[in-house]
Amino acid sequence: MLIKVEKMNIKFKRPIVLVIASLISGAVMADQDKGRQLWNSIVNERSCTTCHGDDATETGKHIKTGKIIQPMALSVNGERYQDDKKIEKWFLRNCKWTFGRQCSTQEKADILNWLSNQ
Repeated sequence: MLIKVEKMNIKFKRPIVLVIASLISGAVMADQDKGRQLWNSIVNERSCTTCHGDDATETGKHIKTGKIIQPMALSVNGERYQDDKKIEKWFLRNCKWTFGRQCSTQEKADILNWLSNQ
């Protein structure tokens, strides 16, 4: 499925499509179903939902620090996707914590595709 940005009324400093394109330069095709599956997959009793919650449009809470995490869904938090370096930083940190490894370019593309449609 293609990334649907046209339905949202959000103005970007840098279009999310360009941010995603810079991350997925090796990905075959971003698959939002696979992104949803990755978001919800449990590895060693952890998943993205552990801190971000089941609903990407709602706030989450860090399991260790208790810090509130702003929604991940593009539809309610477009500012989150303005800085590709921050996106890479958080993918690196969160993938290592959640999955015990770095996420592949394909996995990042799939997750971003799913989040951009929430």
